[in-house]
Amino acid sequence: MIFPASLRNFFIRCWLGNGNLSGGIWLRGVPVERLCMMKERIENHCQELESWLNTVLEQPFKRLSLLPGDASVRRYFRVYCKDITYVAMDASLQKESCEAFIAIAKAFYKLGLNVPVIYAEDKKQGFLLLTDFGDQLYAHALNKKTADELYRRAFNDLLRIQSCQKIEDYALPQFTADLYYQEMSWFRDWYLEKYLKTPLSLKEEETLENIFQLLIKTALSQPQICAHRDYHSRNLMVVANHHQPGILDFQDALYGPVTYDLLSLLRDCYIDWPIDQVETWVLAYQRQACQAGLLEEKDEREFLRWFDWIGLQRHLKCIGLFARLNERDGKPLYLQYIPRVMRYAWAVCERYSEFKGLKSLLEKR
Repeated sequence: MIFPASLRNFFIRCWLGNGNLSGGIWLRGVPVERLCMMKERIENHCQELESWLNTVLEQPFKRLSLLPGDASVRRYFRVYCKDITYVAMDASLQKESCEAFIAIAKAFYKLGLNVPVIYAEDKKQGFLLLTDFGDQLYAHALNKKTADELYRRAFNDLLRIQSCQKIEDYALPQFTADLYYQEMSWFRDWYLEKYLKTPLSLKEEETLENIFQLLIKTALSQPQICAHRDYHSRNLMVVANHHQPGILDFQDALYGPVTYDLLSLLRDCYIDWPIDQVETWVLAYQRQACQAGLLEEKDEREFLRWFDWIGLQRHLKCIGLFARLNERDGKPLYLQYIPRVMRYAWAVCERYSEFKGLKSLLEKR
């Protein structure tokens, strides 16, 4: 159905905030009536956010600027005041994430981590007013010259995260077998079946099921510590006049495998490095974790196996997630990252004979 250009442009501005017209693809086929209802709902949320800001700020703000979004339904705005800027988080469509964000932010701050200060909160509406860390993501700052130092800083703070034992007034969830399975099933349901349109044979179903169970068993066998869960180059920032990275998007933290965040950081969906370099960093981190008392001495090859196998679990999840964002949520932007993530998965399949069945399955597609 063809719909008014003004309506299409409205959604591009609201959901992307970066002028990327490819984001308009998801609007194809959506009835105009539904778009109008969605537009009205978004405008109401914006008005509610503006009204709330006027009550919590000491001085009137000049304007709001929508920041580029991520894969979630949360939206972020830069709030311009006379002498300072803030970031306003609108989690009105996912209000439960505010509770977790607030509790975890307080706990991480006490550990000496550079997390956003929460200047004001309204959990009922899903609004938070936060520190503005600027615009320089690790993803933009990382290169061959800066990588060692930036990762050294990220490793130091990851050790602090992993030392977190308890969060006041919040029960940190466990990374359970059911959650692992749910995440990996996205690879089958959304990538293979819906995106590639290549349903599995009964034999392939059995192969994939066995691999899922093997990866779950290995993940649960690792030491379980506090994990950020999305510790990567788009959630770490280089902050002016600060030696520590600014840490974002930690509201989904849980108790999970010791290698999970390390894997997210070094086999990042958005930036990649030579295998030898990654393994050097992994083993350097292993030594730091042992020295900090977070990890018992472990054979290096076994630690690398933990790293690789939790990587396969996460990367199957990410491939499925990126396909789902395209197929269900109309966000095709993430499809460009699938080839990199698939290369990660393929490399693990080639390295370990346990995954020859998955390698064969991928070869046929």
